[in-house]
Amino acid sequence: MTPSDRRPLIGITTSSRSGWRIYPLIAFSVLMAGGRSVWFHVGNGGGAAEQVDGLIVGGGDDISAALYDGEIKLESRIDPDRDALEKRLIEEATDQGRPILGICRGAQMLNIVRGGALHQDIYEVYEGARRMWTVLPKKTVTIQPESRLAAIMGRERARVNALHTQSVSRMGQGLRLAAQDQWGVTQAVESEAGPLALGVQWHPEHLFYARRQRAIFRALINAARDARDGRRIAAEGPPPGDARIEI
Repeated sequence: MTPSDRRPLIGITTSSRSGWRIYPLIAFSVLMAGGRSVWFHVGNGGGAAEQVDGLIVGGGDDISAALYDGEIKLESRIDPDRDALEKRLIEEATDQGRPILGICRGAQMLNIVRGGALHQDIYEVYEGARRMWTVLPKKTVTIQPESRLAAIMGRERARVNALHTQSVSRMGQGLRLAAQDQWGVTQAVESEAGPLALGVQWHPEHLFYARRQRAIFRALINAARDARDGRRIAAEGPPPGDARIEI
């Protein structure tokens, strides 16, 4: 088996508390998309981006407001060690050109690492926003027509689930809006250029039965394979069969 034939290896971060049930769901989606995975969490040292071909930052606890100069609320459940781990991994993956998928909290962390900020409670900001807390696809989001996400999912509207109370307020550097809901809450962000960096506010790992949700993981796997092969060619040079004859 050549390096190009190997399934891309994806590092997946989760909460140390709930990871035992979330990691298998995300790993299953990665497997169906043609990849393999390794679990990165505080308890096992967290790993490094250079060990994998791509990164998924999963959902879970709120992110400490100290990371974006927000107001620290006593009722927020935070995990500073996880914050530090995921911030480091995203910075490493970005510097090394490895694709990133952020899920819910992961989308928010991607935005914060790029210099963005969050609304800590969307229901205090978006008047009339309906409270939802379900893994079922009960929320409709509108996808920006020229976005990478629209190309990945093949449509401009999607039904998704909702398990969040925080959302992007100030967009991070190099990111753009990719989707929002009917109340104007940001539901997806993505990199404007360069390697894929996509954050979705919903949980596609719970919607693995939906083809367009599986496409999100497939896009990450394809990007990870392309980036890996690009690094290999840069390091080793093209194989003999790729030789060109110039006239």
